[in-house]
Amino acid sequence: MNSPAPSAARIGIVGAGPGGLTCARILQKHGIRVTVHDRDPHPGARNQGGTLDLHADDGQLALREAGLIEEFFRLARPEGQEMRMLDTAGRILGHHVPGEDELFKPEIDRGQLRDLLLGSLEPGTVQWGHAVEKVSGPADGPRRVHFADGTTVEADLVIGADGAFSRVRPAVTPAAPQYTGVTFLEAWFQDVENAHPGLAALVGQGSATAADGDRALFAQRNSGDHIRVYIIQRLPADWIAAAGLSADDTAGIRAWLLDAFSGWSPPLLQMIIDNDGPYVDRPLYALPVPHTWAPTPTVTLLGDAAHLMPPLGVGANLAMLDACELALALAGSATVSEAIGRYEKTMLPRAADAARILEKGAEALLERHDSHDGPHGGYVPGQYLDDRQAGRVTPQASW
Repeated sequence: MNSPAPSAARIGIVGAGPGGLTCARILQKHGIRVTVHDRDPHPGARNQGGTLDLHADDGQLALREAGLIEEFFRLARPEGQEMRMLDTAGRILGHHVPGEDELFKPEIDRGQLRDLLLGSLEPGTVQWGHAVEKVSGPADGPRRVHFADGTTVEADLVIGADGAFSRVRPAVTPAAPQYTGVTFLEAWFQDVENAHPGLAALVGQGSATAADGDRALFAQRNSGDHIRVYIIQRLPADWIAAAGLSADDTAGIRAWLLDAFSGWSPPLLQMIIDNDGPYVDRPLYALPVPHTWAPTPTVTLLGDAAHLMPPLGVGANLAMLDACELALALAGSATVSEAIGRYEKTMLPRAADAARILEKGAEALLERHDSHDGPHGGYVPGQYLDDRQAGRVTPQASW
């Protein structure tokens, strides 16, 4: 089969996250038809998660190409760039306060970003309730996308933007995510200025982190007077069951955590004992480094589906940059196959560079903070920015 022109191709994106929606938006801006398939039954089916810092040279670049940068800045929280590094007694060791005009990585809630992108698409672009099971068909196409309800659709290009455990990835590579040995336990706090004033004062307007070498706490201010805390530990992925507990046993998990964090100061222990509602277990997985595959003219990947890494301020930003570059490659190429080749030639080396830097990033989240560390000492979420700005990683320009 000859590779079709992008303007004539049947293009399906799997996954309505930041990467998939950014790609769809930029394709539509260039007059290219696209359908997005997502497993959720409707846009409000589940909480979209915490807050993201969108960087000027990747996430913001993609939104600028999508024509959404002004709307983004109306929603974003520049004050969310504040970062506090604490010791286990709650003393501030490093404190970054953003300047008045600092806009390199303002924060935005994931749900707000998703709504912004969804609202920019043509009606009917996203097909909800389309849980993808697999992609079949010959490498040169057409491909067949199989859904959990037994239905299928044909496509000339399938773009896997479906995250860590992508159902599209097996069409190009047998690689699978591996557990890093580090797990997050997420805790939520609502109405924090009134209900949790001590925590609100400790965290400030951005983020605060503390670590002792074996465990860590990372608290992050969200919009709407919410704070999310990530309790970080080096444990087996099934540690809750191994401890004789269940995910909904909030009291039992809390008691277990208080024992694990014994010796930490009462202000920091608020992050463990005062949460509103149950904990959410989030073990960290990563793909092999580097993760590459042989070019396929009918399937490609972006974001976590292509290069799952530890959560250090990279994932959504790289996904959106991937999406931008893939969409622009499709808009500027004679065939889909040519566009995929151009895109992967840029994306794969960039992802490998980032993955090599962050390969031990999950472990580094637990490193004890020292007084000389400063506001970005150790490896805290966002450290990749420091490596990149120092020239150890060079982001690629878009097409």
